[in-house]
Amino acid sequence: MIHKILNDKPSRLLVLLTSFFVANALIAECIGGKLFSLERVFGILPHPFSLLGEQGLTFTLTCGVLLWPLEFIMTDIVNEYYGPKVVRRISYIAIGLICYAFLMFYLAIQVPADTSFWTGSQKDSGVPDMQAAFSNIFGQGMWIIFGSLVAFLVSQVADVWIFHKIKKVTGEKHVWLRATGSTIVSQLIDSFIVLFIAFKIGKGWSYQRVIAIGLVNYSYKFTMAVVLTPLIYLLEKGIERYFGHETTKQMKLSAMGKVNE
Repeated sequence: MIHKILNDKPSRLLVLLTSFFVANALIAECIGGKLFSLERVFGILPHPFSLLGEQGLTFTLTCGVLLWPLEFIMTDIVNEYYGPKVVRRISYIAIGLICYAFLMFYLAIQVPADTSFWTGSQKDSGVPDMQAAFSNIFGQGMWIIFGSLVAFLVSQVADVWIFHKIKKVTGEKHVWLRATGSTIVSQLIDSFIVLFIAFKIGKGWSYQRVIAIGLVNYSYKFTMAVVLTPLIYLLEKGIERYFGHETTKQMKLSAMGKVNE
């Protein structure tokens, strides 16, 4: 049985896509605690601006946004060839493993640290207390964790639904429309849900500030969704070469047949 699965090309690809999807989501959550300046990435000095009355805004983003566009691309690829039921299943797996990871982070933070060597081992590197550094890096606030998980789940459901609604109308044509269109909408939902839960509810931010910062974050996500559209075509061409035209056609038909499951 196991040899049959391993020798089946669609099964092998699904294992690869699922592994990447889950690993990418987990890494994005882990590195999300670091903020970076998008302007400085391109060698531009940040120039603060105002939006909706919020002053001093810049393109300061969480490192998690570097990986989330790839997550939505993987969602569209799995959606195209395996259907929404499979997308939902791997999304649940990703959420379960992210929850498990944060539980393990919490336990690792709580166990007594070695004070004889480890706690002060990096003083020369500018880190006087390794336990404090470890706790701050891996111990994200509960509202942020909860917000990111809810945003991820809701945006995934929205992405799947929009993708198939567009495909029902366009058929096999206009891959860019269903892939980019579903990602643009789902990223919008993701941007505002996480900010609302983590900072409106969790930190007492005003709606004005949530919307202003959400729009700044979304402008980056929107741009990346458009820029990465050619990658969808490249992946689809590679998959068709891997499966062959007939198998690819049958998989796409089967995926569309699962819309109402």
